[in-house]
Amino acid sequence: MIAIVKYNAGNIRSVENALKRLGVDCVISDDPEVLSKAEKLILPGVGEASSAMAYLRERGLDQVIKERIKPTLGICLGLQLFCARSEEGNTECLGIFPEAVKRFPPKEKVPHMGWNELTALKGPLFEGVQANSDVYFVHSFYAESGPDTVAACDYILPFSAALSKGNFYATQFHPEKSADVGEQILANFLKLPAV
Repeated sequence: MIAIVKYNAGNIRSVENALKRLGVDCVISDDPEVLSKAEKLILPGVGEASSAMAYLRERGLDQVIKERIKPTLGICLGLQLFCARSEEGNTECLGIFPEAVKRFPPKEKVPHMGWNELTALKGPLFEGVQANSDVYFVHSFYAESGPDTVAACDYILPFSAALSKGNFYATQFHPEKSADVGEQILANFLKLPAV
């Protein structure tokens, strides 16, 4: 079973639709028991870090996510919530990745919105994906580059376009909105062996 975490964030339906295009059924739930049993778990999201974390904590979903040993994917806000902390609302996040989430300095238009290229690709999420492929971003906050960075992007400054550690994967961009490249990345995640 593939499960999408229902929480205080938007963009969940577009991820569901992307999975349907790949011929995959999924459930959308905030039930800890359902989510803990999922073979693959996806935490997508467009929203605000502190209210999203409050929702996860109120329902015990923060522990469910942190304790998972099966493949788990964070998308956009999901990536940021997997990090240690966010400047958005001065929020303690899940701490799966040690990277900090910071607000882009206002040197150019913020949010970073639109297509931008991926570099320094590593790991199974990017199998069959060409370096310098374009993917779709919408974000005002970014995860710093660090030991878990498996794809980079540059907008105002270099940042983590994707992170990976153990069974946890995360993309700052939206694979569900990134055409064929995004579809390949989602398909790669779905093919990951369950531990």
